[in-house]
Amino acid sequence: MSTSLTVAADLPPAAPSAGRIAAGSQKFKRTNRALFFGGFSCFGLLYCVQPLMPVLSREFALTAARSSMVLSVSSGILGFALLASSVLSERLGRKPLMVMALALSALMTVLCAFAHSYDQLLVLRALMGVTLGGIPSIAMAYLGEEIEPASLGLSMGLYISGSAFGGMAGRLVTSVLTDFFSWRVALAVMGVAGLLSAWEFWRSLPASRHFTPSENGWRAWPSAVKRHMSDQAMPWLFLLAFLLMGSYVSLYNYINYRLQAAPFGLGQTAMGVVSLLYLLGIYSSVWAGKLVDRLGRRGVLWAVMTIMIGGLLLTVSGALSVVLIGLALFTFGFFATHTVASSWVGRRALSDKAVASSLYLFFYYMGSSLVGSATGVMWGADGWNGVVLMLGGTLMLALVIALRLRKVAPLGQDG
Repeated sequence: MSTSLTVAADLPPAAPSAGRIAAGSQKFKRTNRALFFGGFSCFGLLYCVQPLMPVLSREFALTAARSSMVLSVSSGILGFALLASSVLSERLGRKPLMVMALALSALMTVLCAFAHSYDQLLVLRALMGVTLGGIPSIAMAYLGEEIEPASLGLSMGLYISGSAFGGMAGRLVTSVLTDFFSWRVALAVMGVAGLLSAWEFWRSLPASRHFTPSENGWRAWPSAVKRHMSDQAMPWLFLLAFLLMGSYVSLYNYINYRLQAAPFGLGQTAMGVVSLLYLLGIYSSVWAGKLVDRLGRRGVLWAVMTIMIGGLLLTVSGALSVVLIGLALFTFGFFATHTVASSWVGRRALSDKAVASSLYLFFYYMGSSLVGSATGVMWGADGWNGVVLMLGGTLMLALVIALRLRKVAPLGQDG
């Protein structure tokens, strides 16, 4: 949510970036177009079920927490699939694995439209989580290898903007089509759109020029993981991913229930329109990428995180306009924060970049799954106040981590 991760190709200061793709070139445009479609498809398919949770609750007689499993099962399994895909990509290459993953994920979404029961729907969504594992960290590893460091912040911001657009479009399309037809038609349409995006991705993305296949596979994992987990900043950035994504998904999981109930009473299409707030994420991710390129991550990360906290607090209001402003600020702050944190991981990963990206995204999606479901229990216990209480505590912990990261010594070019 994108959702996605910035994995920078952090070259030693003396190494030239000759042969890498620079901003303004034709290859840069093709690469960003392809990965925009990749991010759109990946996160559109993953999150298109989010506004359907109240609908599924009614159709299958589910609690909010149980209904949230339609997203949590995908994101949780996706986290584990990312670990395997990073190894596979070292042998199969970046582009072939990503194309296959996009096509299979779209096909699984089409099949979801024909599920006969909620359990069948969960199985298909779990399988989609497996296939989607071949996208996020591999896409970011590709960019880290192929884009010159000076252009990486912009490129990652554009990729994350595609993720934001996909998340927004998926929610909007499924909401509107569910109102006029059914949730099954909505998922079928999303699946077909995913297949078309996979074709455009395959057509536009340049072949890798700086990828070197590895035969080490899983044997290299323990040492790579140990190297990243012993770093002064990496474990904190991984935990930050868990907390931030868990908070973001939780807010959008249960705001649907709140805004469709009294006193707001919004319909399914209106909830889809609320998803247009994701457009702020498209802007804020690019804005944050440029800001980081100028000012550095240490001074930006904690500042943009406070925007999320302020937005969360506004959602307790009983006035719809204030709630929407709070959602807007929360969305803006999340995509900006995610851009800063994920790019920091890439800058510090001087080696084993695919492992670093998969670890970051593993925690990222596990936060989506675990915090997203746990917040449903708080919703059942104390409604929206319970949700805000839990997410407020989660984000305050994240802010403490961000302030601690300001004191970590720079490594390579991660200023």
